[in-house]
Amino acid sequence: LIMFFAGMLTGTIASYIGIAFVVIAVIWGLLNAKIALIALVGLVAGQAVVWYTGQFYALFFLQNVIKVDSFTANVLVAWSLILGTGGFLVFGALSDRIGRKPIILAGCLIAALTYFPLFQYLTQVANPGLHRALTSVTVKVTADAASCGSVFDPVGIRSFTAPCDIARVALARAAIKYQFTPTPGAKPSVTFNGVEAPIAATVPANIAAFNTASQVAGYPKAGDAEIIKLNGFFSIFGSAQALTIVGILTILVIYVTMVYGPIAAALVEFFPTRIRYTAMSLPYHIGNGWFGGFMPPTAFAMVAATGDIFYGLWYPVVVALGTFVIGLLFVPETYKRDIFAEDTKK
Repeated sequence: LIMFFAGMLTGTIASYIGIAFVVIAVIWGLLNAKIALIALVGLVAGQAVVWYTGQFYALFFLQNVIKVDSFTANVLVAWSLILGTGGFLVFGALSDRIGRKPIILAGCLIAALTYFPLFQYLTQVANPGLHRALTSVTVKVTADAASCGSVFDPVGIRSFTAPCDIARVALARAAIKYQFTPTPGAKPSVTFNGVEAPIAATVPANIAAFNTASQVAGYPKAGDAEIIKLNGFFSIFGSAQALTIVGILTILVIYVTMVYGPIAAALVEFFPTRIRYTAMSLPYHIGNGWFGGFMPPTAFAMVAATGDIFYGLWYPVVVALGTFVIGLLFVPETYKRDIFAEDTKK
């Protein structure tokens, strides 16, 4: 670039040299960026959301949506990790025999097709009262659509002042399923099975009030006897409910091992040696940092915006399906590729 601008100022032959360097750099960058982009959307993005859903969002869902206490939730997830971690070795070794691409894409596809039934079943087993309430209790938010804004808040830094928005955010944080009914000229209101609950001025105050109203309508109270609760790390063996939950969570972990086990080898084989370090680092960290890292807060923001406690699962489902399609069409199989081939040519 220095040579380019120097040539422009002086009109010497340096301008031609500078332009040549710039053109080569741009072409080189675009070609490498294309490869990195294919690796990102065709491999890593799906791997990232499956990983974060199976390990991090599952724990968040247990604690914040199903209302399982922190100790119990962590014990259940810990057991699933113990049982499922061996999948990394299994699917890593299997990818050496049949390829990286089939296992990663199969993991993305299977996860996308089964997330909704698995999380719904997880809710049914871990908190049966909540599962029943989702179908038996009708919560409605009625307001003039013009008085309501967007409650999408993936990073959790927004403050809400409109009664309509405050009510919806409070319901989402309380894990109460609701329907939004836009009605021209209507004053914002929240009803539980037809009984109106006043809207307070702040989100915390509404959470407390709505929890009380929801419990009267049929939602389970905190610490309800039907909600899974463990007293020790090994107490899962005395509970069919706990073993069933561990089984569901272990399936989610197995999905993680399917997409994550072969990913390192796939990325190493995907790029030539001269650009490998930077090229594989870019899609890996963007994929896991952005697509994966934003998964829990984005999923919760989607729940808050729609009133459906399962709606946030559309985020990993869509991304995983996108990776499956793009990977199927554009990602080459690499497991037989000689990563030293380019070096030996020199």
